[in-house]
Parts: sequence; C-alpha cells; structure tokens
Amino acid sequence: MPFHERNGLRFYSFDIFSNSVMQGVFTRRGGVSLAPWHSLNLGGSVGDDPAHVAQNRLHVFDTMRRDPVSIHDVWLVHGTDIVYADAPRLLTEPSAKADIIFTDNPQVSLYMRFGECVPILFHDPVKQVIGIAHAGWLGTVRGVVKSAVDGMRSRYGCQPENIVAGIGPSIGVDHYEVGAEVISQFQEKHKQDAERVIQIRDGRTYLDLWESNTIQLRNAGVEQIQVAGLCTACHLDDWFSHRAEKGKTGRFGALMALQA
Repeated sequence: MPFHERNGLRFYSFDIFSNSVMQGVFTRRGGVSLAPWHSLNLGGSVGDDPAHVAQNRLHVFDTMRRDPVSIHDVWLVHGTDIVYADAPRLLTEPSAKADIIFTDNPQVSLYMRFGECVPILFHDPVKQVIGIAHAGWLGTVRGVVKSAVDGMRSRYGCQPENIVAGIGPSIGVDHYEVGAEVISQFQEKHKQDAERVIQIRDGRTYLDLWESNTIQLRNAGVEQIQVAGLCTACHLDDWFSHRAEKGKTGRFGALMALQA
C-alpha cells in the first residue's frame, strides 16, 4: 500500500523507487497545529505559530529516522532554478530561492513544502542521485521537469533512461479550473498534445498538471514514471489544499534521502 502510518503520522510513499531511497509525502494528520492549519502544517509562511511548525517538522524527521540538522530545503519561487545540496543547509543561513533540489550525499535530507502544487521526486539508482521539484502551473509551463533532468545530466552524468520519477499528491484536473491566460500558455507549450492537458466541460476549462508533467518527463527521455493520482482538493482529510480551502490552510511536505 502506498500509505504508511508511523509515530502517529500518515504519509504516502512511491513504490517505484528502490530500497536505497527513503521518501515520503506527508499528509496533514498527526501534528500539533490548530485550525485552520490542523494539524501537521509544515509551512512557516501561512500564519501558523512558528513553534508548532518547528515541532511538526521535527516529528517528520524523527518519523523517518533522519537527523533534523541534515535538512536542505529551498524558498519556492515558481521557477526552474536548481540547488545542488552537497551538504546540509546551515540553519543560520536563509534558504536559497529555487524550485528544484538535488543531492548525491546520504547525509543530506531533501525537504520541500507544498500547498497543492505538484511534488515531483527523482532518483537515478545508477548514479545514486535524488531530487525534489516543485511544479505549480507556472513552474510546469516553464519546464521545471526538463530543467531537473538537464541538471541531473550536467551535474551528475545521469542518463534519462535510468531516472525514476514520482508525481505526487496535488490538485487534480477536476478541481483545477484556469483562465484564458493560463490556457494559452499551455496550448503553446504542448501544441498537438494540448488536448491531453486541457479539458473543457460545461463551458469551463481545467488544467491537468499531472499529464503535463508526465508528457514533459517523457519528452526529456524519462520513461519510469509513477503518478500518485491523489487530488488534494478531493481529500481534505489527508491533504491541505490552497484552492479548496480558499487560502486559509497549511502546507504538506516531502522528505527524501539516500540510505547510507
């Protein structure tokens, strides 16, 4: 089963990754935050008590048996820049602004937070490289997964056919209505594949971020792809959803590390 329960926390793990990778996308259950961030809020910029956020983060690291000082995270900006985490981030220094993080160091725990944008996890079992990307609509149309694959190739010598990718829980197409400006950008991005990404129902237009990122991964040469298929807006008992909860909500998190 993709869901696991440990230490009172519930998290999703992809079964496409090898046992050399520790990974989990954490639901909102099992934390200490109060409403509207109830309960495992991992976002520090949504108005929650910072002490609660810190306690939740420590609980996640403890659950995955990772030292909290092994963390390397980034400040998300909906772009395509990459941080290569050769070592843990010094907690006295601010997080770099980026939407992709990679490491080949088992002493580093990659950590990223999401409101309902798409978490995309990467692993190359040949080069022993892992990464997490953040793909909202803007990052997706800007090609965040192509940037990620290009970065794995240039920095670590990865070959796309060896890369394994997991597309995590996020807002699904049925709940992601978008306007003309977004539609036009994805039509230009996908051209003949646009009808696979854009759905029109009852005069409204919806965007499929899972399919868009899958197409882009395949175009980049990645064939080993698993899509969680879990819509955050459909399952508010498990996930925070910025859109479904009208912005008054928390952030769920993904943690990934190489087994030493």
